Amino acid sequence: MTKETSIKLFESKKIRVHWDDAEEKWYFSIIDIIETLTDSNNPRRYWSDLKRKLSKEGFNQLYEIIVQLKLESSDGKKYVTDCADTEGLLRIIQSIPSPKAEPFKLWLAMIGYERIEETEDPEKAFDRAMETYLKKGYSKNWINQRLKSIEVRKELTDEWEKRCVQKGLEYAILTDEITKAWAGFTTKEYKHFKDLKKDNLRDNMTNLELILNMLAETSTTVLSKKEKPRTLIENRKVARKGGTVAGNARKDLEEKLGESVISPLNARELGKREDKELNE
Repeated sequence: MTKETSIKLFESKKIRVHWDDAEEKWYFSIIDIIETLTDSNNPRRYWSDLKRKLSKEGFNQLYEIIVQLKLESSDGKKYVTDCADTEGLLRIIQSIPSPKAEPFKLWLAMIGYERIEETEDPEKAFDRAMETYLKKGYSKNWINQRLKSIEVRKELTDEWEKRCVQKGLEYAILTDEITKAWAGFTTKEYKHFKDLKKDNLRDNMTNLELILNMLAETSTTVLSKKEKPRTLIENRKVARKGGTVAGNARKDLEEKLGESVISPLNARELGKREDKELNE
């Protein structure tokens, strides 16, 4: 069962979602929904109380519509989280007094429709990603690099899939090899350097960091196609070689610049600075 985990925005509030390819449906974090609709300071307590209330009211199907999935929390770790599909959420929302309920129902319908559109026309997914990043305050220049990096990453993971690399842990191991080889950090160390927890590392890279990361991943893809690794050990060697290509480029540039190109700042801060410079 292939699953895709991401973040959707409702009125600038983050909602963790999970796409299940086998069932072809979205699952939404109930805690995030409750926090968004109620502005509660303790959405977990609110959900706990609501479950008891629904059970007393005879809603016997409640635990049939709840699916527990591991979603990333604010500390960067994944925890088992109560989730529900669109149909289940609509039933739960009926029991939550909120002026946002109706707009939220429309938002749910839109999310489902967008997924159908993106399946038929993948370009729409990039258009919506562009809109989302613009709303978050990123510069257009940075967004173009970020969308290209998504394409490059997809080509790499497609190649790993051909080499029978397992999604999850093995993908993380190979990504660490690439990142360590070009940036001198593992992914975890890199996020710590940028003082990140929940945030996506690539969403906080500068343009130059994104370009070097793309060079590393593209090199790994090309080398993998040529060497055709068959085991995780062989794939790790290829990943290290690919990352080293970008690592050498980084060191050469840093020698000429006289400073490091690995920045502790996040891309949004630098993106706003770039936009200001372009307008001056």
